Amino acid sequence: MIINKELKHCRFVQNRSARRRRRKCMGRLYVKIKDQDNVVVAVQDLKAGTEVMEGLVTNQDIPQAHKIALCDIPAGGEIIRYGVVLGYAINDIKKGDWINEHMLDLPQSPSVDDMEYGTNLVPMEELPMPTRTTWMGYRNAEGPAGTRNLLGIVTTVQCAAGVLKVAVERIKKELLPKYPNVDGVVAVTHPYGCGVAINAPLAYIPIRAITNVIRHPNFGGEIMVVGLGCEKLTYDRVLPPEDITPENVLTLQDYAGHDAMMNAILEMAEKKLQKLNKRTREELPLSDLLIGMQCGGSDAFSGISANPSAGYAADMLVRGGATVMFSEVTEVRDGVHMLAARCPDAHTRDRLAEEMKWYDKYLAEGGVGRDANPTPGNKAGGLANIVEKAMGSIAKSGTSQIVEVLSPAQKPTKHGLIYAATPASDIVCGPSQVASGIGLQVFMTGRGTPYGLDISPVIKVCSRNELKNHWFDLIDISAGDVATGEKTIADVGQEIFDMILDVASGIKQPYSDQYGFHNDMCIFNPAPIT
Repeated sequence: MIINKELKHCRFVQNRSARRRRRKCMGRLYVKIKDQDNVVVAVQDLKAGTEVMEGLVTNQDIPQAHKIALCDIPAGGEIIRYGVVLGYAINDIKKGDWINEHMLDLPQSPSVDDMEYGTNLVPMEELPMPTRTTWMGYRNAEGPAGTRNLLGIVTTVQCAAGVLKVAVERIKKELLPKYPNVDGVVAVTHPYGCGVAINAPLAYIPIRAITNVIRHPNFGGEIMVVGLGCEKLTYDRVLPPEDITPENVLTLQDYAGHDAMMNAILEMAEKKLQKLNKRTREELPLSDLLIGMQCGGSDAFSGISANPSAGYAADMLVRGGATVMFSEVTEVRDGVHMLAARCPDAHTRDRLAEEMKWYDKYLAEGGVGRDANPTPGNKAGGLANIVEKAMGSIAKSGTSQIVEVLSPAQKPTKHGLIYAATPASDIVCGPSQVASGIGLQVFMTGRGTPYGLDISPVIKVCSRNELKNHWFDLIDISAGDVATGEKTIADVGQEIFDMILDVASGIKQPYSDQYGFHNDMCIFNPAPIT
């Protein structure tokens, strides 16, 4: 009996030693964010029986980026990550268990009434110093500078989209080679303009988006709008009277037949190209740069690697005088009190609360709860619910003070960190940021997307190296080395900062532009369709 016990103990010691050797060979196995967290995130796929740390052995196979219980958690007990309660255990959870989205109840969303503000204001001098303070852009008469020199042609109605797309292909082939200083021609088409309740209370949102896109900084102040002639979205709704001239607007129904329409579009376009061709890049301060930060809560690594790194770059830009915009309402809603703490005054806090309440009502009227986000892909990447997603998503904003809060498609009026209350859907958020005037966008992803914008270049940053290895010629920067411990957040943040300025200056092209992967202009339209 004693011998058997000794043999059993010997085997235990040998097995434990073997597990430790395997652990050492496998590299970093987990990431823990806060001391009070009772879960860690698996850095790689782990087999059942893996010793993750001293005294913690996995009870099941655990996929990369998914959570492992650090202790026994009783039914109803708190599951904590980022120092935040993600939810409550539906059933008893054992130490070493795989915790997924099916195992916890969603907590109540935080109230937006009487949120404390000004309690987490990082002074400008404590933000990381930018290593570059200028860039090469296209100066505009007003507003931010352009990162590209584009001819933008905007439709007032989807009915004109087909004609315009054909015309743009001809412009690129027949006219553009004559004007080497022009980077390209963009047809801004959208599913709005007719069959819509144009006077509905919420119609101002899509109308504002189209109005502001017409004057995007990358279009150099040249206006070219193409309508059909019978749409509800008439020129006077998107342009002031002084801009509604034969030089700026064109109505297809005024022309007899295909050739006449095409010739009219090409003639107007050539006059605009002649003006744009006179523009050249010049050295500009960072204060002339406006960029957007989008997405970022796409997997459980996002809040560990990609988003904090993007946030570090955002802090560098803000310190240098640039304007940085970050977005998505449902993806920050559960951390809204954290954002309120970074608002310097009651007005900014109140605007934040106002936008959150608007979306709460919008979702409620549609019979949709906030638990409709995350997506299946997000959950496959380890996100249990919207609370966990929000914690990662907020990280892309960095640490600086929030100086302004915007409604969808509004233009900023201040320099610094801006919160733009756009929908969380990438395909709608992107155009909303474009309408706000971003010169380029930094897009974080954990699951992978070929998303891009034709008006503003998009830099793709992934949260894990496996995605970069898989999409080696689609992802611009991988932050995966932060998760594995090979790089710091500051290291990758510097990479992102440098690429932002290189892309903005026309020195580099992100992969989405190299391949022409550009999504449609999906305008956010909460108003009815009649």
